[in-house]
Amino acid sequence: MTQGTEPRKAPVDTTDAARLRRDRFGSLPERIRPEDTVETKPASVPDPARDTYNPDEWLIRYCG
Repeated sequence: MTQGTEPRKAPVDTTDAARLRRDRFGSLPERIRPEDTVETKPASVPDPARDTYNPDEWLIRYCG
């Protein structure tokens, strides 16, 4: 038993809608490099008011 080796021929639709669809979706978008997908920012300056809370203060206030 032999199999057919002729390539399949897709029917060519010559309507305007098919031409527009082929123009829009007929190729892949440009490749994006992995380096272009990462955003880097410098670190922010530490806020001195952020560390003013003493987590052990309640021990002194209520138990001392």
